Formats: sequence, structure tokens, C-alpha cells
Amino acid sequence: MKKIIIGARASKLSLAYVTKVKNLILESSKDLDIDTRTIKTSGDIHQNIRLSEIGGKNLFCKEIEESLIENNIDIAVHSLKDMESVDNKDLMIGAFIKRNDPRDVLISNKIKKLSELDDNIVIGSSSRRRELQLKKISKKISVVNLRGNIDTRIQKAEEKKLDAIILAAAGIKSLNLENKISLTFETNEMLPAAGQGIIAVQCRKDDKLIADIVKKINDKETSLCATAERKMLQTIGGDCETAVGGLAEIHNNNLKLKAQLFADLGNESFEQELTGRDVDASYIGKAVGEKLLNLAGEKFKKK
Repeated sequence: MKKIIIGARASKLSLAYVTKVKNLILESSKDLDIDTRTIKTSGDIHQNIRLSEIGGKNLFCKEIEESLIENNIDIAVHSLKDMESVDNKDLMIGAFIKRNDPRDVLISNKIKKLSELDDNIVIGSSSRRRELQLKKISKKISVVNLRGNIDTRIQKAEEKKLDAIILAAAGIKSLNLENKISLTFETNEMLPAAGQGIIAVQCRKDDKLIADIVKKINDKETSLCATAERKMLQTIGGDCETAVGGLAEIHNNNLKLKAQLFADLGNESFEQELTGRDVDASYIGKAVGEKLLNLAGEKFKKK
């Protein structure tokens, strides 16, 4: 019996994602013994500091990827939106799990509908994208930095007496906390982060056995959407403070990618949309990214 070790963060959400991946693997491949190893990342350790101040986006993945490269684990499970848009040269994403709800949601005791965002309210979030999108809805909204896992954020929101916190629907639903959601933003109201709602299963490029096991659980449609969204991010460049949203959807073998990029000052945003054949996902992502850069011009500096 082949033993496989899956590595991931120790949060409840990460472990829920691991359970999902583990069950999918066991359904598609027999005679496997799968263990889980939790790994504390820099992003988990420094929860009271903005990610941009301690090194950027990949801080939720770096230590896990290192453990994978060093053969301490065989598979890594990540939330795709936490990953860099360019793969480590020794690693690959072997499978994208069927996408969960990509939308953003509010958890609040007082805000139940969009019109109630007109008041002078305070919302907790660690995302510059979400902050600027909220301010487009109402300039009266104040956004304070709030990091940590879902339980921690809910607790901090209550302690700090925030009016609301904003999170990804996928995480809330994966932890069966739907009853906490007070408002769901439709994607035309708030475009989610590229990769939001997608679980990425990573392995070593040179480990053919594991790669063959992992590819059996890949969802083709989600993979194509992820390809378009990540290619758009690669083309734009930027860093973890870049405010950008992107969502690809497929209907009848046609892929539509919608994206939004904010100027460096945050006072202006640029939108672009393109539809083409789903097999041209990478081209669509690159074209949308290039168009956004052209629209933004000197108002956005590619890092």
C-alpha cells in the first residue's frame, strides 16, 4: 500500500480542504494510505501585520512548498488565491478542484442589504482589492486591517465592535458557517480575487507517480478558468498590494474572463472583459492583462 503525506496549513479551513482532496483521491485511486501533516507558515505566525510588510502574498504557501521540495510531504493543498501566479520551477499544480462559490460575503449583525452600506460603517478586511471595491460602493465606508483565520476574524470583529467583516464565501461554506452570512456580493457588485474558491493540489514535477494520482481529480473546467485568471495576473505583474479582481466562467465551451485593476493611488479602476474558446484560456488571460495595463497606463506601475 502506497503511503502519501499531504501537507497544508493547520487552520480549520485548510484541513477541510485537505479532507476534500483526500476523499477525492481515495475515490479515484485504490490501495493508498494518506496522512496529513500541518505546517505553520509565515502568514500564520504574523497575523497582526499586513502581508505587504512581511514579504507578500506567498507567505501562506512558502513553507509548505519548501517541505514539498524537500520530500517531507508528497502533496500540498492550497487555496489558489494565496499562491503566486508563477509556479516554482520544481513544482506544479497537478489538479484544480471543482470551484466553490467565488463570491465575497459580509458577516454582520446590522448590514443585511447593499443599500445599508451607505452609512458610516467600519468593516474589517486585509485585502486592498476589497477595501477599494467597498469604497466604490460608498466612500463613507472605513476599512480596518483584520487578519487571521475565519474563527479568529469573527472573534476579533466582535471584540473590536466592527460593523462587519468581509470574507470569501468559499471558506465560510466549506466550514458550514452559511448561517453567519448576512450579505452576499454578486460578482457584478464585487469582482472576486483571481483563483478565489479554487483548491489547488500541488506536487513535484519529477514525481510522476504522485502526478498521475493527482491528475485524476482535476476538474477540467475549473482548470481552464484558473489558467485564464492566473495568466491575467502574470501579465499584470504587481505585488500583494496590487488591487485586482478576476473571474472566468465557461458556458458552451466559451470562456468569459472579467477583470478589474485599480490604479496605484486607488482612486480609479479599469475593467476589461473578453470571451473566447475555453481551450484558449491562456491567450484570453494574457489579452485581458495587456488591455488592463494599456487602460491604466502610468496610473499603474508594473512591479
